Amino acid sequence: DIFEVPSRKASKAISSLGRKGKKKTSSLDIYLKEFSAKIAGIIKMNEFKRAQLVIDLRTAGLDETPEQYTADAIVKAALIGVFALPAIFFSPIIAFLILGLALLIYLSESKKVSKRIKKKRERIEYDLPRFVGHIERLVTHSRDIIYIIESYIPVAIEDLADELYITVAEMRSSGDIHASLESLDKRIGSNWLSEVCHALEAVENSTDTSALWTSMLIKFKELQRLNLKAEANSIPRKVKRLSMALLICFLLIYIAVMGQVLITSLSEIM
Repeated sequence: DIFEVPSRKASKAISSLGRKGKKKTSSLDIYLKEFSAKIAGIIKMNEFKRAQLVIDLRTAGLDETPEQYTADAIVKAALIGVFALPAIFFSPIIAFLILGLALLIYLSESKKVSKRIKKKRERIEYDLPRFVGHIERLVTHSRDIIYIIESYIPVAIEDLADELYITVAEMRSSGDIHASLESLDKRIGSNWLSEVCHALEAVENSTDTSALWTSMLIKFKELQRLNLKAEANSIPRKVKRLSMALLICFLLIYIAVMGQVLITSLSEIM
């Protein structure tokens, strides 16, 4: 069975062999993994959605099948939602709040992969001006795409280095530079990286691209400056949204308590 997992003792033993400094896996996590593995075995997904999720999980660095990823989200939401069953007997309002929280957890877990890809894309884009500067220096005397990309891997940030390593491996195995660059572009989904890939294709086509790389470097540095400025300006708005979220939580708790008191009072009168 593809979704079969090892016994609990074996799982604990395997977990203990993790890298030094890695957070220890708890017994609850192991139980949840076992249960989600059983759920994953009965989940059916259409081929297009599954194929897209496979690419997204790979890009995000999550070593899971699409079924396992979906099952994990369901199980984590169910772990909270199950508390609505006893709550409904003494407070229907609290039960509905618990169900609402479970739904939010499911939506959050379902979007985890897209959030990780977004953060990875942002980290890669932050390093692109340096990558473009590297290409600009080399492209004047070399049009060997594999050499240009491979020579940057040792100094690239981890996320970009991993993607460039995969791209170089694809180029060497398939011999198709264009397809490998296109694959890199689709995996990351960055407009900045897309420009870099198209410019590298122009280099492959023996086009003089020196001026293109110079203008792209200036453009990327300016975009990076604007992004950093926008991020700095967004901090006060984030604090304001957090304060508003805390206020809403307090109001919900107040409404739940007052609703419970009102229901109890009405039941005593009747």
